Amino acid sequence: MAAAGRLRVAVAAPLSEENCARVRQLEPRIDLVVDHALLPPMRWPADFAGDPAWRRTPRQQRAYEALLDSADALYGIPDVDPSALARTVRANPGLRWAHIMAAGGGSQVKAAELSPEELDRVAFTTSAGVHGQPLAEFAVFGVLAGAKGLPRLNRQQRDREWSGRWTMNQVSEQTVLVLGLGGIGRVVAAKLYALGARVVGTSRRDVDVPGVAEVVHPGRLVGVAPTVDAVVNTLPGTAATEHLLGKRFFDALRPGATLVNVGRGTVVDEAALIDALDSGRVGFAALDVFGTEPLPADSPLWDHDHVLVSPHTAALSAAEDRLIAELFAANATRLLDGDSLLNRVNTVEFY
Repeated sequence: MAAAGRLRVAVAAPLSEENCARVRQLEPRIDLVVDHALLPPMRWPADFAGDPAWRRTPRQQRAYEALLDSADALYGIPDVDPSALARTVRANPGLRWAHIMAAGGGSQVKAAELSPEELDRVAFTTSAGVHGQPLAEFAVFGVLAGAKGLPRLNRQQRDREWSGRWTMNQVSEQTVLVLGLGGIGRVVAAKLYALGARVVGTSRRDVDVPGVAEVVHPGRLVGVAPTVDAVVNTLPGTAATEHLLGKRFFDALRPGATLVNVGRGTVVDEAALIDALDSGRVGFAALDVFGTEPLPADSPLWDHDHVLVSPHTAALSAAEDRLIAELFAANATRLLDGDSLLNRVNTVEFY
């Protein structure tokens, strides 16, 4: 363990030498312990699980676990594996903090099935907010694609059909419902507001968010649905949000509405969504996340003319590794100074 006033951090996920240096520079009281030979090679930026074909030898695995078990804090969930996280928490009574690379890392903590005492001993934080800008751009892209009739344009181009002209919808004349006003939802709302849309947001608390004309409780979604032209989900996957967008919601939607999902796939009842797409109640859906990932080959969403499937890649940007490293360093400073941590996981609802 680290000396008094210092923090021994075991790097449990791939981290470049450049970003290791950045963390040390931003918080000099960190003793960063990293052995790159024990970490899988990344296939692309922010590929924290690494190459699935890579394996440690038994000796390397013992060395990796010994490194984790010597630390006050973890940079990343070991092998992005909840069972490996549980092993580490139980083997290392001095562990105080674990930082998760994902924005919605609460599900990984829940899956570790830690005891109440373990959840109380170890603080868990996520990388929420790091992905706000790229996800917000994808959300705007989806809303615009729905407004401009992307499915019709694609079909006519494929069929070489030069149709008569038609009136496209204007985002500046639309009302867009943004589910969740956290780090991602606030950026989405700001960008849509800048395009002239009227933005309605959801929150369980009374909040005032720039660019949001109205805030409604999630319990009022069905009542609001007939008034909106597009819906953007940014909510995490929890017991409270599972299938929040289901048959009752879709049946109440204004016909032809656009749905964009950059939150978690479990928020949307996909069977109900497919029915809504078939009926025209949902005119277009841009989906970056799904209830089961990878999306099964037999899912009707693959072939639906009014669906855009993105393989959970909308959040990825070249800057993600650096931004997470900077967030980690900022939180390390807060921990060492006795301040509250940013993005701490709620270990009751796990978000």
